[in-house]
Parts: sequence; structure tokens; C-alpha cells
Amino acid sequence: MVTLLVILHVLVCLFLIGVVLLQQGKSADLAGAFGGQGSQTAFGPRGAANALTRMTTWAAIVFMLTSISLTIMMSRAGNNRSVLAGTPSSQSTPAKK
Repeated sequence: MVTLLVILHVLVCLFLIGVVLLQQGKSADLAGAFGGQGSQTAFGPRGAANALTRMTTWAAIVFMLTSISLTIMMSRAGNNRSVLAGTPSSQSTPAKK
């Protein structure tokens, strides 16, 4: 189950990165380059949410849910290993004078 959730999490990560990079900026038109806020819409350049915005929202929700689920599943599995469990301690010894 954890493996399936990790695979889903990685796929959602890659999808989220792609969707965010495909989106157009808030003031990406020519007027935005000169500080203008003009646009064809009545309420400014930010219109109704398009398909990319909705996909980004849902991908972010799934990403958060898989992150929380993986955290809960790993804490319940008893794998309380630290990332640094195999590294030797670096306690310094006092210098001899």
C-alpha cells in the first residue's frame, strides 16, 4: 500500500510541476510589462478559473493528501528510523595541550 501511495505521490508531483510551469502569469500581456493593469475583461486580467487553474488546485489537494497519508502510514509502521541513524557520531574530543 505504501509503495502504491509513493508512486501516486511522485506522479502527482511531476504533474503539478508541469501544470504550474504551463500557466500564464498574472500580468503576462504586453501591458503588464509596463505596469498596466488593462485587459479585455471587466474585472482586470484575472478572469474566471480556467482548466489549468482547476487542475493545479486538484493536483495540490491530492499532493497534500498523499503527503499526510504517507506521514501517517510511516509513523504507524514503526519505522522510526532516522535518516542519520547509520552515520557515526561526530563528538569532538578535547584537544591535548
